[in-house]
Amino acid sequence: MPKVKTNKSIVKRFKITKTGKVLRGQSFTSHLKVRKSAKHKMRLSGTIATKDSFAKRIIKATGVRIRKRKPVVAKEA
Repeated sequence: MPKVKTNKSIVKRFKITKTGKVLRGQSFTSHLKVRKSAKHKMRLSGTIATKDSFAKRIIKATGVRIRKRKPVVAKEA
């Protein structure tokens, strides 16, 4: 079976964390900043996590494998 090509446009726009969360930049930040208040512009800066249903499609398109960690079991003394 051939390898799955990664979608380069998605790789540039999103970041996938080790735990499987997909982070994206806020929208409405590129222009028309004069009419936005300073509080609004500060709130739009930074990244936020995407919804889980959308994150699954992004992870599939990038071809990233996410390993699920095994739960840590406490040892009895």
